[in-house]
Amino acid sequence: MDNRIAENPSPTRAKWRKVAYGGMQPGFDDNHTDECFLEGMVMNANVVKRDMLKVMQDAISISQYLCIVVLVGLVWTYTLRSTLDESSLLYLDVSLLGSGFLVLLLTEEMLSLNLLLHYLLNVFFFTTGLYVLAPIYQTLTRSISSDTIWAVTVSLVILHLFLHDYSGSTVTAPGALKNPTLTSSISLNASVVASVFIASRLPSRLQVFAIMLFSLQVFLFAPLVTYCIKKYSFHLHLCFSFSLMAVTLAFVYTLHRLLFALLLGLLVFVTVVCPYWLIRMQEYKFEINGPWDEAKLCFDITD
Repeated sequence: MDNRIAENPSPTRAKWRKVAYGGMQPGFDDNHTDECFLEGMVMNANVVKRDMLKVMQDAISISQYLCIVVLVGLVWTYTLRSTLDESSLLYLDVSLLGSGFLVLLLTEEMLSLNLLLHYLLNVFFFTTGLYVLAPIYQTLTRSISSDTIWAVTVSLVILHLFLHDYSGSTVTAPGALKNPTLTSSISLNASVVASVFIASRLPSRLQVFAIMLFSLQVFLFAPLVTYCIKKYSFHLHLCFSFSLMAVTLAFVYTLHRLLFALLLGLLVFVTVVCPYWLIRMQEYKFEINGPWDEAKLCFDITD
């Protein structure tokens, strides 16, 4: 009897296998894992290591556009105070338009003569439409109080800054592959409505036309011009940005010293403090990947 038991040993236990589907394996619980389960765990595989100087250079684009919007606000203020008249505004419009086309000619290799003529034709139709619609803009908000106009305008400008695409341009640059996003289009619309509200408080039709032309030139074409400068030469982009910051701070200082301090603090906060916070937060980022992650496609499903 003992010899018969020795000749029939008990069957060996089946080895556990790591399978995604197939149900429970005999002899093991449904949540069973062996000692090799955590060997495939990877920590912080997708965490991007950022450089402080590189992040600060990227943040300069935000500070640059903040200064552009502040300059637009200064022109609005001086126009409403009658410091700038129609002639000064028209000279400013022509200067901005000429310098913008000059920058495009010098920085864009793909800008052909046909494309330049196409731009000029669009500007002609755009300017003509603004001049025709100027009387409508002048009387559009006559029944609304000035306090309400200023409150809505400031809110729209903040919305414009919050949704603006600081990495590109709403107007498609020559050779650009990325189309404008929905948020950048909403941002542009907010700036246009704010410009209409400001123009509606001006007394003459020519002033309304001039301030609308100025505002739309800046909000439409300034991102395109700065994008072309940055793509052409990053060092030129830095020089232009710091020069623009200095000019903006000088104009704001002549207007109000408290606003100067607030703008200076905002520029330092955006350019220095925010990149520092981003770098410091990377130290506390903890990401783990392992066998429990869902499978990811390695190809574009739309192809």
